[in-house]
Amino acid sequence: MIKISILYPNKKNARFDMDYYLEKHMPLAIRLLGAHSGYKGVSVERGLGSAIPGAEAAYVAMCHYLFDSVAAFMAAFAPNAGVLQGDIQNYTDLEPVIQVNEIVMSQ
Repeated sequence: MIKISILYPNKKNARFDMDYYLEKHMPLAIRLLGAHSGYKGVSVERGLGSAIPGAEAAYVAMCHYLFDSVAAFMAAFAPNAGVLQGDIQNYTDLEPVIQVNEIVMSQ
């Protein structure tokens, strides 16, 4: 199984509309990507802080999609890339960091 992580860096004066992200963007993404048989789920996290008390979180938000394989993710994402990427401007001016991970342990 793989995890696609979309990380939004916590930068000073950047805009990230969590309400829009949760109420509009994510339902759209789940509808488009979730229809694919390789889709296993998604989670969204809001950054609260770091290991140093009072310090800012490194990321304002993180989204993690689970898919059977990279090929399954690409099959779901490629036909919907324009719509999903076109919606980014509606909730943030940040450039997301995207990482593909192989899950090697999970409990």
